[in-house]
Amino acid sequence: MILEGKVIKLGDNINTDLIISGRYKFAITDIKELSRHIMEDIDPDFVQKIIPRKSIIVAGKNFGLGSSREQAPLVIKEAGIVAVLAKTFARIFYRNAFNIGLPLVETDTDKIEERDFLVIDLNKGLIRNLTKNIELTIKPLPKFMQRLLKAKGIVNYYNKYKRLPEL
Repeated sequence: MILEGKVIKLGDNINTDLIISGRYKFAITDIKELSRHIMEDIDPDFVQKIIPRKSIIVAGKNFGLGSSREQAPLVIKEAGIVAVLAKTFARIFYRNAFNIGLPLVETDTDKIEERDFLVIDLNKGLIRNLTKNIELTIKPLPKFMQRLLKAKGIVNYYNKYKRLPEL
């Protein structure tokens, strides 16, 4: 699976309340409307930076910590973000993201900057930064996780194959 896009850079400890504020949790139930408020407590203009299906969030350590709120990865995906790269992810956020088909990649993000253009090859375990002409290696995703991403989430996978992906 190949993903590509322009970087929107964030820092460490981006929690689920920063991804989508808890004040919207019950006020807005439509995910499309909810996604218009993505990261607004960090950057009120964040949504304007997104190029739908051509943007990648790059962050530091501990992305997605906090509550197990499923809206956090859902609004990222609905907003048109193709992937999230971070040094580390909170465990529940990581699982929720793959369950809905949102690609996450753990890597050293220090050499990646705002507006860099990346091409990510999840099969080969390679990130090419076309802006800086550098490559970063990543651990290739296990096949079952690639199958979840290809199906756009575990529910879609199950509905199609009537079983869960094999490990």
